[in-house]
Amino acid sequence: MAFKFFLLSALIAVASAGLLPVAVKHVEYADAPAEYQFSYSVHDDHTGDIKSQQEERHGDDVKGQYTLIDADGYRRVVDYTADEHNGFNAVVRREPLTQKVVKAVLPVAKVVAPVQHYVAAPVVHKVALPVAKVAYPANLATVSFSAPSLNYHY
Repeated sequence: MAFKFFLLSALIAVASAGLLPVAVKHVEYADAPAEYQFSYSVHDDHTGDIKSQQEERHGDDVKGQYTLIDADGYRRVVDYTADEHNGFNAVVRREPLTQKVVKAVLPVAKVVAPVQHYVAAPVVHKVALPVAKVAYPANLATVSFSAPSLNYHY
């Protein structure tokens, strides 16, 4: 029994040392530097969503710019660069808009309560005025909760 344990331990040690052949596919990637360019823009007059971005990369150097319209009516322009020596650097500037931006305004329902005007009526004795009586259910605003150990009522 001890021999089997020793043999199994030796096999595990040899396998973990990398001496046994292992079927692993090794994939090598080309060392060519990354190259790309992209840009996009959105211009929606209905919602006031106006923005754009453009970026290009040559090797480890990335340069780009994006713009957007801030809520206070200025255009924010961000020019940025990134490389392995200087890291990410951005220059932000704000420009006043030369065009009018239409911002979306959600319609608000306005409820106007009727205004009642009261005029002092002449005093007439022995005239019966009709009185409207309205009956409301007694439990209109009553809510009750109950459980075996809890009662709550308001």
